[in-house]
Amino acid sequence: MRARSITISMIVVAVVLLSVLALYVRIGATADSVAVLKTRGMTCGSCSSKIAKALETLKGVSVTEVDVEGGWVIVGYDTKTVKPEILVETVNGVGFTSSIKQILTPAQFEQITGREIGKIAASSSGCCSGKGGGCGSNKPKQ
Repeated sequence: MRARSITISMIVVAVVLLSVLALYVRIGATADSVAVLKTRGMTCGSCSSKIAKALETLKGVSVTEVDVEGGWVIVGYDTKTVKPEILVETVNGVGFTSSIKQILTPAQFEQITGREIGKIAASSSGCCSGKGGGCGSNKPKQ
């Protein structure tokens, strides 16, 4: 009888522990849409990181890709949680000028690019410390 009580107690403790841990686990957002944003003012990898960090703090954003040279920000997001206008406001809020160029499904994105969103991130290079331009600045480098 005592062994049965111990077993039941251990099961109860395990269920409670798992329940508490489940509250702390953040389930990642699933992208059911892809926003393609035309963005000006990016000059380097630091700009790319600044934009990606700002977007990835939004609930519902699952992946971001920033192409500094082309001036594109691609965001995979959950349409039930975040709207594309909020994505634009977030990019604008960190010092860049952005607008919605196109909204695609992940399947359309894959058909156009030949890859899944988030599989191969756009590369960015350079540095904001150059003369003239800087992160969020529309001034050309000298």
